Amino acid sequence: MKKKVISALLCAAMVATMLVGCGGSSNDSKSSGGDGKKLVYWAMWSKDEPQAKVIQDAIAKYTEDTGVEVDVQFKGRSGQREGLQPALDAKQTIDLFDEDVNRVNGSWGKYLLDLEDVAKDYESEHGNETLFKIARAAYEDGTLHSIPYQPSIFGFFYNKTLFDKAGIKEVPTTWDELDAVCAKLKDAGITPITADDAYMTSFIGYHLARYIGQDGVKSLVTGEEVNGQNVTWDDERVLAAAQSFADFAKKGYFSKNIATNVYPAGQNQEFAPGDAAIVICGSWLPNEAKASVAEDLEWGYFNYPSVPNGTDDNTANNIANQVFAINKDSKMADEAFELITYITTGDYDKEMTTEALCIPTDKANSDAWPTELTEVKAGFDATTTYYDWAAGAESNNDLTGTLKTSALELAAGKLDAAGFISTMKKAAGK
Repeated sequence: MKKKVISALLCAAMVATMLVGCGGSSNDSKSSGGDGKKLVYWAMWSKDEPQAKVIQDAIAKYTEDTGVEVDVQFKGRSGQREGLQPALDAKQTIDLFDEDVNRVNGSWGKYLLDLEDVAKDYESEHGNETLFKIARAAYEDGTLHSIPYQPSIFGFFYNKTLFDKAGIKEVPTTWDELDAVCAKLKDAGITPITADDAYMTSFIGYHLARYIGQDGVKSLVTGEEVNGQNVTWDDERVLAAAQSFADFAKKGYFSKNIATNVYPAGQNQEFAPGDAAIVICGSWLPNEAKASVAEDLEWGYFNYPSVPNGTDDNTANNIANQVFAINKDSKMADEAFELITYITTGDYDKEMTTEALCIPTDKANSDAWPTELTEVKAGFDATTTYYDWAAGAESNNDLTGTLKTSALELAAGKLDAAGFISTMKKAAGK
């Protein structure tokens, strides 16, 4: 792509998103282009999701401004994950697509257009430093091949109303403080913590990573050395992690339904209605649970607590996002990048925060965080170490199923710490 073309497109995009620098005001002008072209975009969203609504609004404005039509195909998660790679391999016309940052840059990395030069001005004006750092790290050579949006953080959401009822004044930052909080909740007749099966590997992964770090978790589940870490299931720190988790189960801090909660039962049937005070989930929770939320629920959040003598503290977290990527074989790469700017900046980025209750992408919208995520911002901003999904606990597909089941049984009190480790060693062939 010629640099002068890119500059013109970025100028048009900045006009469309109320930015100065190219002159004019939002939505006042139309960029040149069109000529009957049609941009093909495969989206990870289902057409009835709020994200899809915002994307459709942005596309309508983009087409109005540029004359470029967009064939957007809302594939949903399974459709995108199962169908995109075969379609790309078959050289089907797909200009633009999106999905999780690691999947896009990892599994589909060979199809991506290099965006380092193309996105330079965009990143300067709009880019969240953390998200761009994660996007680069996700690609094999550390260069930019995708544009972040829909950022999220994984941790503990809590019901501030129930905390007040139990007389809890401070948010816990350590495991001992969380223990004290749970004791007060239980004494007040409130279920302290619930979770869903879909997030149990993340739950136990986070917990282990606090003790042994993410590289330690990856080494543990793969049985291989990772960045100098060689951790086994016989490691005393792994036992300590399992014991502290089992201790919470013995004290009755986990929901009695935790072993049978099939997503989204924990978040929608226990936490949202106010029957449980804390749930482990990502910052997409307020959007997913909004139909079930009790009228008096006031949203709170805290990062996964630090543990005694741990490798990582509560500034190490799984911050992730979806990303847009452009097919390196696209004949409409300039137009695709311009559409990205429409969706991820300015008014449509703000609309995404209100419709989908999500974290803003555009750093110019840093004041647009939804009320439900007010406390999330502090935890997000405090993060200095970035975990992968489940802090690396899903790095061995052959072990993930057993880890999930064993973590559920550990939380339900059906396994003690020794039983948990014995089960995992057997599954790992140790």
